[in-house]
Amino acid sequence: MVGTMALLPSFIRPTRMTKRSARPAARPPAGDEVVLDAPDDRLSPALVAAARGEYAAAAGLLAATRAAAEWENRDRYVRRLAAFARSRPEWYEQWRAAAPDHPGALLVGTQLAVDRAWPSPARAELLRETSPLITAAARADDRDPVPWRIALDHARGSRAGHRYFEELWEAAVRRAPHHYGCHVAALRYLATFWHGSHSECFDFADRAAQDAPDGSLVQALPARAAFGYLTDGCGPEVPRARLDAAADRAIALSGRFPAADPWPAEVRNKLLYVLLRLDRWEDARTQLRLIGPYATSFPWDRLSDDPLGHFLRLREHLETAGPRPAPDGLLTAPPGPLDGHGEHARAGDH
Repeated sequence: MVGTMALLPSFIRPTRMTKRSARPAARPPAGDEVVLDAPDDRLSPALVAAARGEYAAAAGLLAATRAAAEWENRDRYVRRLAAFARSRPEWYEQWRAAAPDHPGALLVGTQLAVDRAWPSPARAELLRETSPLITAAARADDRDPVPWRIALDHARGSRAGHRYFEELWEAAVRRAPHHYGCHVAALRYLATFWHGSHSECFDFADRAAQDAPDGSLVQALPARAAFGYLTDGCGPEVPRARLDAAADRAIALSGRFPAADPWPAEVRNKLLYVLLRLDRWEDARTQLRLIGPYATSFPWDRLSDDPLGHFLRLREHLETAGPRPAPDGLLTAPPGPLDGHGEHARAGDH
């Protein structure tokens, strides 16, 4: 483990990110105002058009992210569009037939193929069949790190060897040294293949966060490592000070974004879970106000088949219970099949 971690390269250079100050958080929204995985103002029209069977808006959106090198947005939109295509494939099939070489269509199709293979007992074999799709998506734009993030997920799901994974990782960070999705993929690979190696996962996450700009989502990577530790239930104990430091770094990142903003919503929902597990009640209430109406499936779908309902129950407890611990089941996962990181296996677990 340590030898492999040492081979992961340091990040190449910082990137500039626009700073945004957090607005004061308003009162918590009513339960019927809270939404799950709300799209932002750019993605929403593309999803509405896709529901009508139209693909031009999705193609235009991904073309715009590519032209502006908005890789974090591009990654997020590809995931959401692929998830939509998994349940409503007709619009995507028309897009692929009309523009098979469109870089956006290639990316969505690649993500869709990985999503479809992931829940299968034959995952490794099915994922190997998707390798040509990843290659085609990567060749469509050599600058784009998103195909390499998909490749990193693919390597974990197909149980690829460490040397191959390191080659993918080096290619990914050459394109975007601080791309959050690639870092999460690397963290999860390490956690899967060295199950219980939380200290090494924290080492990786801490180094990445220290090298990243203050406004980069990579600042939340140590909190992701903390989430893995808190939900895993095995391996040596991580010192409390390290868990608190990971939470503090994510709190600082959260404070750079406006309240009730869909962009940092997943980071804030994950941070809320970590703070609750650490009994940091006031910090958790602050994040709850910053979350506003924007609940996200992750991490609550790791705890319940009804992530929105689970979030609302947890929010009600936090608002009314003072410092009392959460009841059994609100912060612990139910029994069921787990993936290699102590998380419940599902199509979105990559």
